Amino acid sequence: MRRLSREKINHFSQLILKALLEDKTVDLLDEPNAVRLTIVKAIENELQLYDELDKKAIQKIKSQKRSIEEGSREWEILYRKYYNEELQKLQKIWE
Repeated sequence: MRRLSREKINHFSQLILKALLEDKTVDLLDEPNAVRLTIVKAIENELQLYDELDKKAIQKIKSQKRSIEEGSREWEILYRKYYNEELQKLQKIWE
């Protein structure tokens, strides 16, 4: 799965913080940099979650009785299927 660079994560956190600071209905309960660091951590946690889904989907493909060539149409179809299954499991947990 494609990861975001540290620079991109920091950039996104700065954009989100800026939007929060400009929103008159939002009162920050902590210093702006502390809020930004919390945003960075939330983004990193979310990316880690999707990385885990990616690993689980790939592991399911590798556990097939016969070898499926990575990058093949069949591999891509199975990857999407297994990835979505893992995502649905998480959604059920969150409900």
